[in-house]
Amino acid sequence: MGVEDWLAGYDTNDLCIATAASHSSLQIFHGAKKLGFRTMAIIAGDRDLRYYDAFPEAKPDTVLRLDSYHDLIDLAPELRAQNVVIIPHGSLIEYMGAKDFTAIEVPVYGNRHVLDFESHRGKERAWLEEAGITMPREITDPKDIVEPVIVKYHGAKGGKGFFIAKNYHEYKRQIQEGEPHTIQEFVMGTRYYLHYFHSRIEEGGFRLEGDDGPLGDLQMLSIDRRDESNIDELNRIGSIKELQEAGIDPQFVVTGNIPMVIRESLLPKVFQMGEGVVRESYKRFGGLWGPFCLETIVTPDLEFKVFEISARIVAGTNPFIQGSPYSEMVEPGLSTGKRIAQDLHKAAGQGTLGLVCT
Repeated sequence: MGVEDWLAGYDTNDLCIATAASHSSLQIFHGAKKLGFRTMAIIAGDRDLRYYDAFPEAKPDTVLRLDSYHDLIDLAPELRAQNVVIIPHGSLIEYMGAKDFTAIEVPVYGNRHVLDFESHRGKERAWLEEAGITMPREITDPKDIVEPVIVKYHGAKGGKGFFIAKNYHEYKRQIQEGEPHTIQEFVMGTRYYLHYFHSRIEEGGFRLEGDDGPLGDLQMLSIDRRDESNIDELNRIGSIKELQEAGIDPQFVVTGNIPMVIRESLLPKVFQMGEGVVRESYKRFGGLWGPFCLETIVTPDLEFKVFEISARIVAGTNPFIQGSPYSEMVEPGLSTGKRIAQDLHKAAGQGTLGLVCT
């Protein structure tokens, strides 16, 4: 069975939007409610969810409590009976793993097959480079580290465990043996996280053309940068070298997000990068649609270097629940969560849910 078989039994006038109670769930539920959808929060364990009571406009209608997120695989028939569409985000993918999440026999908004490319840094790099993206140089042998590098583990970990090393000794001291990882040059510049949205079913705006015809519409809804603990505060108490000598290593765990606006002269390049990534996605795995984020550094020469892609909604969109300086020029009060709901609402109304779900 596939998505068309699952959707054949759905009442598309009564869809239920479900996601894990974490990450960007408030925004997703808020947007879904704006479009009249029912909502469901999924949670594993007994974590207190009373914080939803403080936000009635985003409070989910129902809560599904599980022993493990992996239980979703066995609960697929029950979820389909409730017309559930799952919205993936970074926490849900990290909790389940890309392989198990892909195995859920419930419609998922977006192309679930992108997760294999997003979670494997080798495949991700090949995809982005073929799309015309400039990426930081990769070091394949840690013994070749002779200048600052950043070491990143595979998967959506919110920066957890990532570290800087200036030589092989520092790498060996911090590495978690056996964990798949990538070593990239540490690029100096300003970090911008670009929040795109690609719709397969829209016909206006910034049009994308593929080799076989139109691909749909591309939007940039917002930009953020990340507050990362403790790397963003280390300068208050000493240099990185001094702290490492004291046994304190920089950490890149994301703790919050800061709204940003980029200089307007860079916007043509922003759209050029987004278009290249989407076009190449159709060649490699059938397309990337819905929200995605290019994680970039802009150098003093105004060159973009993309160090990662998040092929789904990112938590950096959360400051913009009432819209951003960019989405305001698309539609007042437009968030990424609401934009997802709009795409689903339009697809349900015109009978094309199979185009936006997998």
